[in-house]
Amino acid sequence: MAQPSFAIANEQLFRWQHALNTPRRTPDSRFLASLAAIAFIGPLAIHLFLPVLPEVQKAFYMSAALTGAMFSVTLMMVACSTLVYGSLSDRYGRRPVLLVGLILFVLGSALSSIATSPTGLIIGRVLQAIGAGAPASLSRAIASDAYGSEQLVKVLAYLTMAYTLGPMFAPSVSGQLIDTFGWRSTFWFALAMGVIISYGAWRYLYETRAAVKSTFSVTTLLAGYLTLLKQPRFCGYVFQTGFSTATFMATITAASFLMQDYLNRPASEYGLYFMMLPLGLFLGNFVASRLSGRVAIDLMVLAGSVLMACSVAAQAAIMLWGTLTPLVIFIPCAVLTFAQGIAMPNGQTGAMRLARNAAGTAAGLGVFCQSFLGALGAQTYALLANGTPNPMVITITAFALLTLIAGAVPYALRPADHESR
Repeated sequence: MAQPSFAIANEQLFRWQHALNTPRRTPDSRFLASLAAIAFIGPLAIHLFLPVLPEVQKAFYMSAALTGAMFSVTLMMVACSTLVYGSLSDRYGRRPVLLVGLILFVLGSALSSIATSPTGLIIGRVLQAIGAGAPASLSRAIASDAYGSEQLVKVLAYLTMAYTLGPMFAPSVSGQLIDTFGWRSTFWFALAMGVIISYGAWRYLYETRAAVKSTFSVTTLLAGYLTLLKQPRFCGYVFQTGFSTATFMATITAASFLMQDYLNRPASEYGLYFMMLPLGLFLGNFVASRLSGRVAIDLMVLAGSVLMACSVAAQAAIMLWGTLTPLVIFIPCAVLTFAQGIAMPNGQTGAMRLARNAAGTAAGLGVFCQSFLGALGAQTYALLANGTPNPMVITITAFALLTLIAGAVPYALRPADHESR
């Protein structure tokens, strides 16, 4: 037992020495803008591809199952890669790991744009997704390093606002590009954005965490995650975020089918109503940023969970009563995203406060839970779907209940001195 303790002490001593020898830098507006830009990479990779799916299916004479797999594989690769990036950045520093991920995103976008077969396109998309996993997780870790716990809720709220620009604008931009220049132009657009954002990160994002002299292995990776998962409050924070994302993904998946197949509304109308959802998330994050430092984190997470449960319960009651209109679908969902905006930055902050010396690992695990459980929520609805509103009611009610349970855990186990403010 003495040798591991000595190794830990030696590692901590190395960190202290580096801190003493490295002057503390104050992040400026360019730093924050670059940080927001890299947060935009993840949703850009995901939502920009949605309007491309029918065009790719026609171009390569692919089955609907294989075309859909291109999208689901992307989600899973983003989720899995975040687990590795977070831990790597805790050992080798944020900046080099982030830049490697951005380079992979650019290469994947270039390969996708020139692909002449389904195999080439899948390889390009996988490479693009692996690269997108780096900024998805490291933007939170960098924010934690640079701004400290006092400003973290507010900064994460701003980053989430930037994140909402992806689902808000990417599908419409992609649709315009496809109609004007063809489906390959969406990947050239992603390539151009990747190059610009990568330059900004290289130019303005300085190293916020010193590299640590320790070896990287699967054993140490798993040990780091196991240490975090042994903390009930940490699990409450990350699973609240994950289950709320699952509720949202199940809702928007169901909404698409119900609008077009059950209500016989055009896809363009679905797109217009969909704009309400990122707006709700944006407003929720704005409220979270304004209340940062004045309301305890655990209370904000619980409040968001309760509000989400209430919106889902109201929607379920109206649907079971036999009333279904576009507003019945989208108004409660907008309230749901507003609740997400309140709880999410506070939950992310709480999780990273509990992992002060492993913020990258904590951020990676948090992003993994969001991506994996989000995909699970969408897939659960797809398995139950039968052309009626009932599967939506069952799915989102179950995940909203899990969100409420997870959100109550940090509040129930909050420290007596209320340090989670």
